[in-house]
Amino acid sequence: MTTIKEIALESGYSSATVSRLLNNDPNLSITADTKNKILEIANRLGYWKDHQEKKIRPTIALLYRVNHEEQLQDEYFTSLKQALISTVEHEALEMKTFYDINDLIDNASSFQGFIGVGAGPIENASLRKLHEVLPNGVFVDTNPAPELFDSIRPNLSLTVKNAIDLFIKNGYERIGFIGGFGPKHDHIQETDIRSTTFADYIKVRGKENKWMFVDGPFSVENGYKLGKRVIAKCKGNLPDAFLIASDTLAVGVLQAFNEKNINVPKDTAILSINNSNVVKYVSPPLSSYNINQQEMIDMALDMLTNLIIKPDRAHMDVNMNTNLVVRKSFIPKAE
Repeated sequence: MTTIKEIALESGYSSATVSRLLNNDPNLSITADTKNKILEIANRLGYWKDHQEKKIRPTIALLYRVNHEEQLQDEYFTSLKQALISTVEHEALEMKTFYDINDLIDNASSFQGFIGVGAGPIENASLRKLHEVLPNGVFVDTNPAPELFDSIRPNLSLTVKNAIDLFIKNGYERIGFIGGFGPKHDHIQETDIRSTTFADYIKVRGKENKWMFVDGPFSVENGYKLGKRVIAKCKGNLPDAFLIASDTLAVGVLQAFNEKNINVPKDTAILSINNSNVVKYVSPPLSSYNINQQEMIDMALDMLTNLIIKPDRAHMDVNMNTNLVVRKSFIPKAE
């Protein structure tokens, strides 16, 4: 069994300092370099194998990759960030926010790990550099480098399948989809998993996929443009229902529909994804799949601390299921 004394001897620090760090003494004041060295030696000597009941309080960074314009358009990542900040404060952890990956790379020695939030563009070369200097990282909601870092994401593929099944169960035959483009990695535009899942699964269920409208960013403005495109193409013969990939898009679509006096859910029903605060106040209030952001943040922090004490374990890409919150835009039949 690895002892405090053994770690102290190899690290060059006193047994008291090592003990206070490994027992999470809130009054201990040491540099990040000291903390990193002691934890690295504790890992190498196998301390955590014999003390699995103990938790550590790492000093962490937040890599927040959302620009100001996107924050105004989509509250999703902003609320994820706030959930993380609140949890870190409650757990009495130290955290610093970085908006540029190169800044985090330059300051990596001050941290034991990082949490990544946001879907801003990021290059593989930068991610590899970050992994070299700060290998312990967990991305929340996105997974730009699954071979390098852990991630926790909502199970959007299962959510889309559930929505299609629910529409069909409620008698809707003509089902449409409104979505945006996925994130960019290394300047390559990725296809969003919600779009690909819808296109494949609607055919599996024996329905047509000709009412798909996918273009542009996940913003209210783009949702409005797509809503007008739907109206122009369908010419008064809308599908029975639409699944819309995010609440921000759905708000814009509703604006376009309301301008043309399209009644939701009478003329067409709508299901959305995210269950953000705004969906309760639009007309009609949106039925939306809830993504439990607090659960994702809690799991991300657990995954990060586990990764810090077990740096050689296999990386994890975890999916968390969503749940439907029913409002007026689509009300399923009673069971």
